[in-house]
Amino acid sequence: MDISDDRKILLAPLVTYIQEQVKHSNPVNLQFICTHNSRCSILAQVWASVAADHFMIPLVHCFSGGTEGTAVYPKIVETLENQGLLLKKTAGEINPIYELDLPEKKVQLKLFSKVYNHPSNPQTNFAAIMTCSQADAGCPFIPGADTRIPITYADPKPSDGTDIQGIVYWEKSLEIAQGNVLCFF
Repeated sequence: MDISDDRKILLAPLVTYIQEQVKHSNPVNLQFICTHNSRCSILAQVWASVAADHFMIPLVHCFSGGTEGTAVYPKIVETLENQGLLLKKTAGEINPIYELDLPEKKVQLKLFSKVYNHPSNPQTNFAAIMTCSQADAGCPFIPGADTRIPITYADPKPSDGTDIQGIVYWEKSLEIAQGNVLCFF
């Protein structure tokens, strides 16, 4: 799967933000935002963390949020596990919390659905990265963000319950992973 030139142009502001923060030895706080914080924003949070960890980029902290909190969609957890990541459910039934350990991180990445201004997310000094067009249109301003960067993805939700659901989620995860690797490479 190649990254199109159009996608590279769309990712350029995020690449610049990351490079500037690293250049000045500032924390790189990235908050990925979508409507329900259940699919694309979770994938983006995970893959940005994995990419930063893999390339040993210091001070990168990845978060996610939505315009409303629901729950991480189970197919997201299944897809990430099928792609080799180990997630452990640690709490919750309605809105479970999953932990992901990365080799270079000092703390575990906690994945759960929440609104973008949840106390576990940064309130200032972060890039608000809009991962779905609905959240992009619905949140023209994110308080406390240094910058707002739309890098929207097509939602895999329409495939839910179909014969191609697994393939669609697998490909969406890879698409997001590739984009995030490009941002740190």
